[in-house]
Amino acid sequence: MTADLSQIVKAYDVRGVVPDQWDEALAELFGAAFVQVTGADAIVVGHDMRPTSPGLSGAFARGAAARGADVTLIGLCSTDQLYFASGHYDLPGAMFTASHNPAQYNGIKMCRAGAAPVGQDTGLADIRALAEQWSAEGAPAPAASPGTVTERDTLTDYAAHLLSLVDLSAMRPLKVVVDAGNGMGGHTVPTVFASLPLTLVPMYFELDGTFPNHEANPLDPANIVDLQERVRLEGADLGIAFDGDADRCFVVDERGEGISPSAITALVAARELAKHPGGTVIHNLITSWSVPEVVHENGGKPVRTRVGHSFIKQEMAHTGAIFGGEHSAHYYFRDFWNADTGMLAALHVLAALGSQDGPLSALVAQYDRYRGSGEINSTVADQAGRTAAVKAEFTQRPGVTTDELDGLTVSADDWWFNLRPSNTEPLLRLNVEARDEATMAKVRDEVLGLVRES
Repeated sequence: MTADLSQIVKAYDVRGVVPDQWDEALAELFGAAFVQVTGADAIVVGHDMRPTSPGLSGAFARGAAARGADVTLIGLCSTDQLYFASGHYDLPGAMFTASHNPAQYNGIKMCRAGAAPVGQDTGLADIRALAEQWSAEGAPAPAASPGTVTERDTLTDYAAHLLSLVDLSAMRPLKVVVDAGNGMGGHTVPTVFASLPLTLVPMYFELDGTFPNHEANPLDPANIVDLQERVRLEGADLGIAFDGDADRCFVVDERGEGISPSAITALVAARELAKHPGGTVIHNLITSWSVPEVVHENGGKPVRTRVGHSFIKQEMAHTGAIFGGEHSAHYYFRDFWNADTGMLAALHVLAALGSQDGPLSALVAQYDRYRGSGEINSTVADQAGRTAAVKAEFTQRPGVTTDELDGLTVSADDWWFNLRPSNTEPLLRLNVEARDEATMAKVRDEVLGLVRES
C-alpha cells in the first residue's frame, strides 16, 4: 500500500507526529529521494534535541548514502547552523526539527547547496512522490558505489562567521537574559556569545525536546512571561528568547516589555543599509508601516512580499536584497546565503544597544511608530465567503484601497489590515495596524464582527 504523505509534506518542509505519521523507515526513503531529486553527490545533515531526531536523521543519512551521496553529519545544531554548513561547504542539507511544535512532532527542513530552500515548487513535491512510490514498491536498489557517512563539528566555525558579520568592537558591557526554551539556543548561545562583553543569565539551556518549562514559541505571549520577569528581577539590559530550533529570536527590553519583530526588522534594516548603501530590503505585507518608512529614510528600497519564507528568499535572490524581515521574527541576510538566522539578528540588537548609552526601550522607540493588533485567528467554515463580505463592506468607502497579493489587504490614511486564509486549517488570520490604539481597536473589532458573523 502506498503511503499517503499529504498530511506531513507541507509547503516548505516535512512535519508530523512520530511514529504515528512517519518514522525512520520513511526518513530513509526521504534521504534517498532527496539525493535523487537534487542530484547531490554529497550532503550535510543536522538535528535538534528532540528524542526522535538522532534516529530519524541517521536513517535519512543511510538512505542518502545508499544512493551514492557522501553524508556529513554535524549532529546537534540550530537550523541556521545547518544553513551555515550548507552555505559554507556549498552542499545540499537537511535539518531534522519541528521547530516550536510539541514534543511528539518532528520534521525535515531541506535546502539545496548554498542554503537555497526546497519547497513544493523547488523539489519537495518530487521528493514526496518518490517516497510514496518507494513505500509501495520497496526501496530503490543501492548505488554501485555507496556514499560514506562522516561526522563534523561546525559550531565554532558557525559562531566565527556570524561574529564576522557584525561590528561588535564598540559594544559596552551588557547584562542579557536568554531563554532558550530547552531548545537549540542552549547549544549555540554559549559559543556565539563567549567572546562578547556580556553577563549572560541563561534560562532553560538544558536541551530537552519534551519542553518541560514552556512551549518553544516566543511569539506566544504566554511563553515569554518567565523571561520578562527574569529581566526585571535581574535588572538586565534586555532579554532574548529563541524558538525550538533557534532560527527565530524575540527581544524584550529592560522593562520586560516585548519588542515588535517589525521594530527589530526596521532596526536591523537601518544597520544593514549603513553597510550597503542603497540596498533593497524585503518585508512581508503584515510588517509595520515603520519598516518601509525606515528603509526609505536610510536610502534603501523596500520591497513588499507575501507571507512565508519561500517568498522572502525568492524575492531576495531575485532582487539581490541585503536583508529581509517577517513579523514572525524570521530575519534573512544576504551575507548568510539569504537564509534566516535569529542569532545574527540578536547580534545586531546587541551591537546597536551596546554602541550607545541609552536603554533599549528608547533605542527602539524610533522604529516602533504605530499600534498593531498582532495576529488574530478566527475559525470559519467559508474563508472565501467571509473575506468577500469584508471586501464588500470596505471597498466603497472613500479613501480606501485594496489589494490581494496575499489574502485581502485594505488600507486607509491612518490604518490598514490584512485578512488571509490559513493554508492548512479553516482559519482566517487578521492583522491590523493604525496610528493610534483607539483607531486600531475600532477597525479590528469591525473586521472581526464581519469575519465571525454567523
